Amino acid sequence: MSAAPDIDRLLTALADPHRRRAVELLSNRPRPAGELARDLGLSAPAMSRHLRALRDARIIFETRPDPGVDYDARVRIYALRADGMAHLKEWLARAERLWVDQLASFKAHIEKPPGDKGGA
Repeated sequence: MSAAPDIDRLLTALADPHRRRAVELLSNRPRPAGELARDLGLSAPAMSRHLRALRDARIIFETRPDPGVDYDARVRIYALRADGMAHLKEWLARAERLWVDQLASFKAHIEKPPGDKGGA
């Protein structure tokens, strides 16, 4: 099975600057949705839409805080998935290898002495 749909979903989710900033904030520690909305200057409904896109792309996951004295069942805590960008990292590594190989071939070609036909 190809990882292309996963990569497409990841890149689409990360195309939005608010979502990228949310990922940056979550890289420091898990946070409640309200805190993310406040730090990003977004309304709760807008933040909810961005978090849904990141969750659907499997970049983040959602939990609820442990019940306690100030427990609010509406609160959700968001955190980065450890493997959330694994497919993207693998895809980028393959693309980098391709470019390195292509550039090495190009370099070898342009550095051939004049009149050197090369070949087998």
